[in-house]
Amino acid sequence: MLQSECDSVARATDKDYWGAVRALYAVTPDVVNLENGYWGIMAEPVRHEFIRQTNMVNYENTYYVRQRSGADFEGVRIKVAEAVGAAVEEIALTRGATEALQLLIGGYNKLKPGDAVLYADLDYDSGQYAMNALRARRGVDVVKFDLPEPATRQAVLDTYARAIDATPKTRLLLLTHISNRTGLVIPVAEIVRMAKAKSIDTIVDAAHSWGQLDFRAGELEADFVGFNLHKWIGAPVGVGFLYIRKDRLADIDRDMGDEDFPETDIRSRVHTGTLNFATVLTVPVAVALHQQIGAVAKQARLRYLRDYWVHRVRAFKDIEILTPDEVGLYGSITSFRLAGKTSRTDNDAIVAELRDSHKVLTVRRAGVAKGQCIRVTPALYTKEADLDRLVDALAVVTGTKAS
Repeated sequence: MLQSECDSVARATDKDYWGAVRALYAVTPDVVNLENGYWGIMAEPVRHEFIRQTNMVNYENTYYVRQRSGADFEGVRIKVAEAVGAAVEEIALTRGATEALQLLIGGYNKLKPGDAVLYADLDYDSGQYAMNALRARRGVDVVKFDLPEPATRQAVLDTYARAIDATPKTRLLLLTHISNRTGLVIPVAEIVRMAKAKSIDTIVDAAHSWGQLDFRAGELEADFVGFNLHKWIGAPVGVGFLYIRKDRLADIDRDMGDEDFPETDIRSRVHTGTLNFATVLTVPVAVALHQQIGAVAKQARLRYLRDYWVHRVRAFKDIEILTPDEVGLYGSITSFRLAGKTSRTDNDAIVAELRDSHKVLTVRRAGVAKGQCIRVTPALYTKEADLDRLVDALAVVTGTKAS
């Protein structure tokens, strides 16, 4: 094992370090929350900053907004661009990754009637909807395919290669870095290169990956990416951003003909109207805390927490872990299914049993080709004892004796 890898493993299990991180969060004791994929709880320094900014905006009101908010928002954009490794002119703030993806997909103007667009079963619902809408909007064929289960890196690459080869008119591919359904990490850069070799553009959904994994925007090799700031970066709910490589800006239409910014300014690709000023103004504190904890340390810790429960339940009766253990294919999010339990009713019942009988919160996920499943998502504040409770609960649910 390389020294850097040894250091990551050591940091992931450093009780003092993660005890100090955990102390930054105020969390309800009423339930073990393992549904942290929806959005990320604000750490206390971020929450206090959000309250401070909310009070300031409410107090100064439009005087602040008319006089200073423009410069302050630009400062936020600069901070985000620096943190993600992009030029500021490649970044535009949005209300989340969903809005970013909708703007990128809906605004992509290189399609013509008869072209095809591709997406997979593990892509996010709203991304799928936006791709489906291109049928009427752009006159294209929309093709959906299923990713392998269980997955391996090579099987995923082979599946994308086959889908691309089987649809030679493809001009746009939606690609998700970390699936919200199963937590599978897609080898994005390799697939982007594969697509580019066939003159196919890729829009990447990085809603779950930045802050859960350690990477910079350029490492994805994609020209168009949607990001969240309120998931794994821990900003207040309601903020994200889109990335368009500077030489590709013309290939995304202005949002509803926006004229607030020049056509050469990426901010003309987003027009949301009045938003929560305090949410945006709090972003720098959230980003700074993310950097202080450390992206490498966060990635290692989240993978450790995931492994802590997954490795103990893989042998449980009738349990299917949908997220592979292969290095690089997982972060914090992992989903499971009980054998033969593939319906909404089945999985809602298991979620309810875990919540009501064991005080462990999980969430059902639909849209996986082989059937619905249950998602488990630890966070930085999650304790090993919390995961012990999950393991014990799953032993009861599956009728397995926990070791």
